[in-house]
Amino acid sequence: MSSERVAAWTEAELGVPGRVLEVVRAPEGVLSARGADVDPTAADIVQLAADLVATMRVSPGCVGLAANQVGVGVRMFCVDVVEHPKTRTHHGTFVLCNAEVVESSRNEKAREGCMSVPDFTGDVKRASRLTVRGQLPGTGETVSFATDAFEARALQHEIDHTDGFLFLDRVAGAHAIYPRQTYL
Repeated sequence: MSSERVAAWTEAELGVPGRVLEVVRAPEGVLSARGADVDPTAADIVQLAADLVATMRVSPGCVGLAANQVGVGVRMFCVDVVEHPKTRTHHGTFVLCNAEVVESSRNEKAREGCMSVPDFTGDVKRASRLTVRGQLPGTGETVSFATDAFEARALQHEIDHTDGFLFLDRVAGAHAIYPRQTYL
């Protein structure tokens, strides 16, 4: 397991400052297409990794952001669930390239939202225990780690994005979609 390596990763390793990018919204075509695999050591991918983290950080309530959500059709995303109240296990802020689920168990239904679908939330059944494998941007190291609860949900949500799926594609039906609550 590379759990410690993922938890130790910081965007400082990328060596480039991140830029805040515009988040695209459904039904933008890039959101429904599987992303291309990437070379995690390529300069443009390293820059995109920094941009994803910077964009996630300025977006209130955002716990993950995939490349296709900023209009780039590649298989890469960032996650940081540290501040979320439903978090149990977490690995801090990290970016994964070409990630895939290698093991999953214990399906549970919970409410999800998405920056690319800002007006709605939905009930989605996902594994609450997960092992994921991917590559770190910059070094290209392959890492594999287990997680649970909210971080597992966030990872599945972001991996879905890289495969061209929104949470709306995973709900049981229209009865499981709700207007997003707005708090003033």
